[in-house]
Amino acid sequence: MIFFTLSSALLHSGFTGGRPNWTNAGCETIKDANGGIICQCTHLTFFAILLTPINETISSTDLKYLTTISQAGCGLSMFFLGVGLFMHFLIRRTKASQTTVILIHLMLAMFLLNFTFLINNSIAKMKNLVGCQVMAAIMHFSMLATFSWFAGQAFHLCLQLYTGGQIAIKRYILKISAINWALPAVIAIIIACLGKYGLETIYTDDPANNVDMCWITDVYVHYIVNIGYYSLVFLFTFTTVIITVSWLFGLKKSKVAGEKGGTSGKSVLTIMGLCCQLGVTWGFAFFAYGALRIPATYIFTILNSFQGT
Repeated sequence: MIFFTLSSALLHSGFTGGRPNWTNAGCETIKDANGGIICQCTHLTFFAILLTPINETISSTDLKYLTTISQAGCGLSMFFLGVGLFMHFLIRRTKASQTTVILIHLMLAMFLLNFTFLINNSIAKMKNLVGCQVMAAIMHFSMLATFSWFAGQAFHLCLQLYTGGQIAIKRYILKISAINWALPAVIAIIIACLGKYGLETIYTDDPANNVDMCWITDVYVHYIVNIGYYSLVFLFTFTTVIITVSWLFGLKKSKVAGEKGGTSGKSVLTIMGLCCQLGVTWGFAFFAYGALRIPATYIFTILNSFQGT
């Protein structure tokens, strides 16, 4: 729930007989102990806002649906990611392979991202600038770490294909972990020092439904860091998908004809699994412009909020 001043919560939604038609749909006005009036609203935000352009108007209906999808997706993702992490750390008895360890790091980053996204609204409603800046920085770090581990997964996959599964790099996991966690942390710290984190508003066609969240407040930082960072990751991971799929199809062609049954269906599932595991689905943010903006936003939200399931 997010608090607005009465002037920003009540809206001018139309005219009736030359007089403004005001409404407080979705909001409740409350008087505090000091005689002030606040408006308590029950609107959250949607997952696609992490990469789609900020400060652009969206319809209240789309905001409602996207919020519901985001909450359900992030909640389910957290549950399944939590189960996976629990099984790995508390139940697993054998030593994990390098591939499993890298996947666990990705799961940790995604769990943190989903968790911070879900509690972001609770922090934003407190209207505490420092708290909101810290919240934004942690969520941004977790998102960049998720991107980094997408790239880490792709790098590991390429290295396995190249070496035949025999990776001989000393302290390989330690090195890749240090890079994929430290780089996002450095970026988040720099942006925090520049004062670019704070309360960001998502505008709707109904001002009463405008939503605040703790996020990046500078549109240029958003484009340069978020879009730029993911663009580099996307180019690498998408190339990895193409290389891997080509290798898989080449491998299948070399097999005997008697193993053809069900290969097409398995191939489709393999490609879809690779795209999700390497974060290629986040690329739908690139289509969130013009006529494709809303459809791409829905696809992005559905695929990526449920990514951990």
